[in-house]
Amino acid sequence: MSYLNFNGKILSADNPVLMASNRSYRYGDGLFETMRIQQDKIVLANYHFERLFASLLILKYDIPSLFTPAKLEKEILQLCQRNQCEKLARLRLSVFRGNGGINDDDKNLQYLIECWPLNASINQLNENGLVIDVYTDAKKSTDQFSNIKSANFLPYSMAALYAKEIKLNDCLVLNTAGKIVDSTIANLFIIKENVIKTPSLDQGCVNGVMRRYLLESLSVAGYVISETSISIQDVATADEVFLTNAISGIRWVKQFANVNYGNAKTIEIYSRFVKTIHA
Repeated sequence: MSYLNFNGKILSADNPVLMASNRSYRYGDGLFETMRIQQDKIVLANYHFERLFASLLILKYDIPSLFTPAKLEKEILQLCQRNQCEKLARLRLSVFRGNGGINDDDKNLQYLIECWPLNASINQLNENGLVIDVYTDAKKSTDQFSNIKSANFLPYSMAALYAKEIKLNDCLVLNTAGKIVDSTIANLFIIKENVIKTPSLDQGCVNGVMRRYLLESLSVAGYVISETSISIQDVATADEVFLTNAISGIRWVKQFANVNYGNAKTIEIYSRFVKTIHA
């Protein structure tokens, strides 16, 4: 990445832009969107911006009148073009609430846009299934902030560190009731006897863009879906397991703990609903 966008200005990526007193750095007072750019367009753009602005309202941000989806979309695509990755890229939009101490008056919304090229292999369902397990040392809360992609990322960071230490592809995260929330970077879906299940939002999972898109699409297409609580045992006894996020779309899981899965239904779902929007 050669360039970034800080508060609407394109700068060299070598430029220091964040102050040591940044409130997102100090207190986790921020949120972010991770978007996929495909052929000079933001995939599922409306879903991303709806979630972003809903989250800003929940976190009581003062939103400037000029800070709009149209403005952000224009700046996002301009930055990707500047970095010559507009055909296929991963983009991160971070929003935070000014600088200073927790009671200081600087609460002005600031934002940072970054982008990186993606390998073309991302356009296919993963050939080798993921090997995952569950991280039990942290429990995520189920409050009104739990569905937001916030800068408070510690349970996920520790789960990702654990996964790396024991050579897993990813790890599932639990809530305070011991139920599955999601994985470190994705939402969880399981298939059992042709019923497609995913943790409901009240379980504390991130309100994923690909999760929402799939739930809506699967419902319209007549699939049986269930948003519910999911236990470790539910995952262990599932017929198929897959993970979803905005970048990869769907990734199928080959193994959870000592349980192995197939992927026939997952391939069908990927082909019908994800491959089409990533073309």
